[in-house]
Amino acid sequence: MNFDTYRYVVVEGPIGAGKTTLATKIAARFEAQTLLEHPADNPFLERFYRDSARYALPAQMTFLFQRVNQLQAMAQTHLFDAQVVSDFLLDKDPLFARLTLAEDEMALYQQLYDHMHPQAPTPDLVIYLQASPETLIERVRKRGVSIESGISEPYLNRLCESYSRFFHEYEQGPLLIVNTEYLNPIERDEDFELLLNHIKNMRGKREFFSRGE
Repeated sequence: MNFDTYRYVVVEGPIGAGKTTLATKIAARFEAQTLLEHPADNPFLERFYRDSARYALPAQMTFLFQRVNQLQAMAQTHLFDAQVVSDFLLDKDPLFARLTLAEDEMALYQQLYDHMHPQAPTPDLVIYLQASPETLIERVRKRGVSIESGISEPYLNRLCESYSRFFHEYEQGPLLIVNTEYLNPIERDEDFELLLNHIKNMRGKREFFSRGE
């Protein structure tokens, strides 16, 4: 992986895909800065998973403020001049809003999003981690994070569909779609090296990487 080419990398995917762990692992390998979400700092998240209609708006707004503040802080300190690996893509933020907010709430969110959207650099590479809802719910339950205990499989189904639509249309920068059903770059070093080697040899703007069972 040539960080002279990929200086700002984003690892994305629905909850349970492993984006934060993989982003941290890539950053450690290349001694890069990390820009990571902090879901535990969102006081509305656990309540959202249990009662989405009531808590969708405050949970969404809190994440929006967090993400924008992080990006602005990175830009102001010129850390984007260094090598950065992140586990969120701000352009994807409205995906959750459209999935969970009522029409009037969505209109309010969109006004704030358009007003607050910082002038963040476009990623040099986005790595989108795919997995089936069944696999994601199994991973979420296996890691046993208390605030995630209320996540339902129907919600993950809708989330996966939204992610697929978003990245099907994503054209802002290079995109690598990684099927993680049988590829496990987080727990298996061999798979991690395979992923890095594929990234190193990418030639197209949009590529797909998978591994058979």
